[in-house]
This record gives sequence, C-alpha cells and structure tokens, in this order.
Amino acid sequence: MDLYAFVYRGVLADEAIRHAIPTQEGDSNEPELDIKRRMPLELFEDATVLGPRKMAWVYVAIASFESNARTFIEERLFEKVGANWWDTAVSKEIKKQADERRKDEEQIRWHGSRGASPLAYVQLGDLALIIQNNHSHFKELIPSVEWARELFRTLERSRNAIMHSGQLKMADIERVAMYIRDWMRQVGG
Repeated sequence: MDLYAFVYRGVLADEAIRHAIPTQEGDSNEPELDIKRRMPLELFEDATVLGPRKMAWVYVAIASFESNARTFIEERLFEKVGANWWDTAVSKEIKKQADERRKDEEQIRWHGSRGASPLAYVQLGDLALIIQNNHSHFKELIPSVEWARELFRTLERSRNAIMHSGQLKMADIERVAMYIRDWMRQVGG
C-alpha cells in the first residue's frame, strides 16, 4: 500500500471515530437513551408510534448497510484508482448531483451535514452505477453487476418506504435482511 492510501485510510478512520465519540459537553454515554428522552413521542397515541418503532430496526440495518457500502466503494476506488478517484471514476452526472446536494447543505449552516466524503452526497441507487462503471476494480468481490444493481435497487425501495412513513411487510423485512447478509458475505465488512 502506498503512502497516500495509508494516509487516506487514516483520514477515514479519524472521521469514523469523530462520529462515534460524543463531542459536546453533556452528551450521554448512552446516546440512544439521550435521543429517546429528547423526542416528544408522548405527544402521539401509542398506535401512531408502534409502526415506526418497528421500522426503526429495519432503518438501522439499511443505514448501516449504506454506510458500509459507501466506505467499501470509496476505499476500493482509492486503492485501485488513487487519490483522484472522485474526479476520474465517477460520472459527471453523479458528481453534479452530489455537488448540488453538498452546496445546498452548505447554505443551511444551522443543520448538520451528511459527512465529509463526496459519496455521502450520492443517492443509494447511484452507488450501483459507480460499481458498474468501474466494474474492473470491483470484479473480484462483485462478479455480477446485475446482482449489485438488484440488491441496491431493492434496499433503496425499502429504505424509501420507511423514510416516507411506510410499513414493510415481514417478507420485505426478511428480504432486506437476506440482501444485507449476502452483501456482507460477498464483500466483507
């Protein structure tokens, strides 16, 4: 591994640590309980809260998958293409959309951002396009681009349903779990 790859992995590790460790005075050692205490769920009827609480577990799994996939793609492209992977390995259209999202977030300074990586601003479904357009760099771990596209498409559909207050059926939940397990077995984690 060359020096740039070593340093870049250090930057990614530092970013992950900064997000994992509470940084503000008064942050709880148990952030889930702290967040739960701050949410006014008592204002809603129990029936209104029950469905979203169940879907929260599915969202956590999908968000974890999404974070893993973004890190995997970024590290792989950095390793195979080099430090300028964003400029050379990502299509103009995807870069343009990501840049617009980033600029939009910069205008709203009072709100937290998605992250430092340019891939944080890429839609979930577009990650499969990045793999497809750079398949030679992923082929040893993802031999079938169609498999990756279908996996991302299905997980994005489930993610979007949950994010718009939808409820997945148990068959959908099982499919999400199966696809995430398949991904982790195939590319590692």
